[in-house]
Amino acid sequence: MSIDNHRPQTASRRAEPGGDVDTRSLPIYEAGAIDVPFVIAGMYENVSRDTLWEEHSHPTHELLWSERGASSANIGPRIWTITPAIALWIPAGVRHSGWTPAGTLLRAAQFSIRHVPSISSGPVAVEASPLLRLLLDRLTVADIDDASRAMTETMVLDILAPAPNELLLRVPESPLLAPIVAAVGADPADATPLAEWSRRLGVSARTITRAFLAETGVGFARWIATARVQHAITLLAEGQGIDDIAFTVGFRSASAFGTAFRRVTGMSPGRFREQ
Repeated sequence: MSIDNHRPQTASRRAEPGGDVDTRSLPIYEAGAIDVPFVIAGMYENVSRDTLWEEHSHPTHELLWSERGASSANIGPRIWTITPAIALWIPAGVRHSGWTPAGTLLRAAQFSIRHVPSISSGPVAVEASPLLRLLLDRLTVADIDDASRAMTETMVLDILAPAPNELLLRVPESPLLAPIVAAVGADPADATPLAEWSRRLGVSARTITRAFLAETGVGFARWIATARVQHAITLLAEGQGIDDIAFTVGFRSASAFGTAFRRVTGMSPGRFREQ
């Protein structure tokens, strides 16, 4: 498969067996396995069905963002949320899977590793500023001349940098925490308290908290709030009301939702939706 036929990919957990899901398989390439004839090449897809992208990797670096909607990418134990404002840089050769809800207008740009060094050693969030999106759009124009393309590519590389905030959820992998992860994945509004999980799992609340800290860097409550905010971002992109979203993902009030949302994204839900 040529590089031009690669599709962008975005994260898997919400697919339901037997549902109307388009499952796509793509090759696994090592970095630089194909010497591509470009510096930067862009593509887009208006995704009409819920789409699961099975694990794969590219010979090029990849930048993923959304023109409309929100999607996600799974890389190891981490889930990244991709939006019109926050893109994801994936270095060449890094394996990832993805989930794209129906109605998402998904964008991707591939970067030749021969001409472009990775901006990080691993996946990293990138601010999809209006200027960056405009420049990348310019590179998709069919009749752009060589001089204009070279100048535009130079400008893209000059402003491409990690974002101050990233929409990232680190998923614990230990068997102890698996029931909690499964419950929140099935229903972000699951309100089972730490004490009840302690009783169900037959360990102390302190043991659960320590396990979350060791595997994710945050405690039980903070991890639950981050998982809920990640789910809320998809609902914001679908145009649902903020008060309704707060209730759907398990917050007792729009105020509590706003506080958690700002902690994760650096801005209010309303501001995030505007962007």
